[in-house]
Amino acid sequence: MTRRLALLCPDPSEPTYTSRIPAPVEGYHDLFAGLGVEVVAHPWVDPVPADVDGVLATLAWGYHFRPEHWEGILTRWDPSVPLVNPPDVLLWNTTKTYLQGLGAVGVNVIPTRTPVLSTADELEAAVADFDTDELVIKPLVSAGSHQTVRYRRGDTAPEPMPGRMIQPFLPTVSSEGELSLFYFGGQLSHAVRKRATGSDFRVQPQYGGRLETFTPDAEAIGLAESVLAAAPAGIVYARIDLIRRLDGRLALMELEAIEPDLYFQFAADGGRRFGEAVLAHLAAVSPVA
Repeated sequence: MTRRLALLCPDPSEPTYTSRIPAPVEGYHDLFAGLGVEVVAHPWVDPVPADVDGVLATLAWGYHFRPEHWEGILTRWDPSVPLVNPPDVLLWNTTKTYLQGLGAVGVNVIPTRTPVLSTADELEAAVADFDTDELVIKPLVSAGSHQTVRYRRGDTAPEPMPGRMIQPFLPTVSSEGELSLFYFGGQLSHAVRKRATGSDFRVQPQYGGRLETFTPDAEAIGLAESVLAAAPAGIVYARIDLIRRLDGRLALMELEAIEPDLYFQFAADGGRRFGEAVLAHLAAVSPVA
């Protein structure tokens, strides 16, 4: 029996992704066709089709615009239709307070404050706490650097907002760069270095960021694997973003387990290990009769 996989995609009424979504959808179609699996693109806001063997969330772009709706879907997920990654993993990964949870069990993470409001007083407290004059402020539920702000001591403070995290700005984002390690089925697939360019601090290509493949060293691999060991069980795919802290140590910037760009163009196998990990998970939780 041929497996059918629903690929969660953006809400068609959200214009932000209209021009960007066709290419990655086609890429997933081609990847899974090579493994004998049919992929059906499906808006994440709509009920899941009944005739699929599993659901993949890697293109559920825009969930951060409607986090309550997203979390409600995950909370009420029908367990008879396997979701990859599982709903409890995606719920945990939706709000970036997971960083503080990982830090509490010994994972080296970027220092993070999550005040009730990101007031000027809170920013000054973060400057003192982190011993730096520059901060990054971002939403606790966000993607693609949405509403991410760089703040320098002496700047006019942004409007105080709830649901924000405050971290030190790390200048290595433009030198060594952000280091992304990709794990599929618990195994390292490939790694990508992302560097900010010019005056922008964001590493995404749409902001001028440069991407290149690299070979991670023992420090990077050890940290990435400690992150996976401390995270909830059941993670099938993950992008682990690392950056060097002001104290010179690599630290976790983010663990992306919902809809990360997986940069298959830098994988030696073009992403086949990812597809095989997804299918192995589906076979384990819902074998084909």
